[in-house]
Amino acid sequence: MTAASPGHVLVVDDDRVNRLLLIRSIEREGHRVSGAENGRTALRLLREDPPDVVLLDIVMPELDGFAVLERLKGDATLQHLPVIMISAVDEIDSVVRCIEAGAEDYLPKPFDPVLLRARVNAGLAKKRLHDLEQKHVRDGFSRFLPEHVVEDVLERTDADLRLGGSRNSGTVMFTDIRGFTAFSESTPAQRVIAVLNDYFEAMIDAIFAHRGTLVSYQGDGIMAVFGAPIELDDHADRALAAARDMLERRLPQFNRSLRRQGLGDGFAIGIGLNSGHFMSGNVGSARRLYYTVTGDTVNTAARLEEMTKSTQRPILIAESTRRALLSPPSDLAFVGEFDVRGRRSTIRLWTLPSTGSRADAPRAPSGAHMGR
Repeated sequence: MTAASPGHVLVVDDDRVNRLLLIRSIEREGHRVSGAENGRTALRLLREDPPDVVLLDIVMPELDGFAVLERLKGDATLQHLPVIMISAVDEIDSVVRCIEAGAEDYLPKPFDPVLLRARVNAGLAKKRLHDLEQKHVRDGFSRFLPEHVVEDVLERTDADLRLGGSRNSGTVMFTDIRGFTAFSESTPAQRVIAVLNDYFEAMIDAIFAHRGTLVSYQGDGIMAVFGAPIELDDHADRALAAARDMLERRLPQFNRSLRRQGLGDGFAIGIGLNSGHFMSGNVGSARRLYYTVTGDTVNTAARLEEMTKSTQRPILIAESTRRALLSPPSDLAFVGEFDVRGRRSTIRLWTLPSTGSRADAPRAPSGAHMGR
């Protein structure tokens, strides 16, 4: 690490001479250096102008190095900072205690310039690797999460900034456009892609507006989840609100735009909602990872979306989602009890009549079989 890639180092030492010597040695390497004469000043500077590496003396009056290290590692916004303890030769037990508490390394007094350079460079390299990983996570999450939720994820994710597998409880949404295949076969490819992108933009905005997570695009369909990777107590309410937003506002606006362009009368869509437990996390290879959710809850949501065609309903809501609603809407209408492919027991299904389903559409009788 040279002056071509400078960093910011905070030196915390109550010995003025030692502090100045450290500052000057590090500045000669091209780095920016801040100095603190005690632990309280160090904590203030850490919050006002976070450094890349901290050199922290152990023995100081009022607030010693142990206390500063403990507070730093207990702060989610600072705990990733590499800390190098400054110690006398007879303080090795204290150094071990600090390393067990999260310090990266130590620098013995009197310090050796070559060893100082090596310790600081190693700390800066670790900090830059952390920043690079955080950027990769941010770039990846920003594709399927709204920006404010990305920030929340980064604050809550483990220190290594990799989202591992977890078991979640939430609501899964599947959507699909009706008749899009026929439209794409009779329309120039560039126009098809433009229309599809306009549709996705409108629907994803609805999902993001209600704190949903875009999991994937599936042809002209969308898979989304509410309640992961950030837990939401009102995941079912948010999923239902997003579905209503799609059906009652976003889709009519999209269809009006198509009519203005002379592209027909527009499309209908089907939406399936199911709530329960599922697994979520990053899957793939070292070269390419993507976030996904899996499990019976997910499979059933996909089946419900398929069943909107045969039931002639724009949305089918599982009983599990209705039970999970904190504020059930007054216009939920019971559709019937159905066999669902892949499940041993029947599911009670509900819909929203106000979302544009035909008033005279035939209702499936209770116990109707939908191709188990």
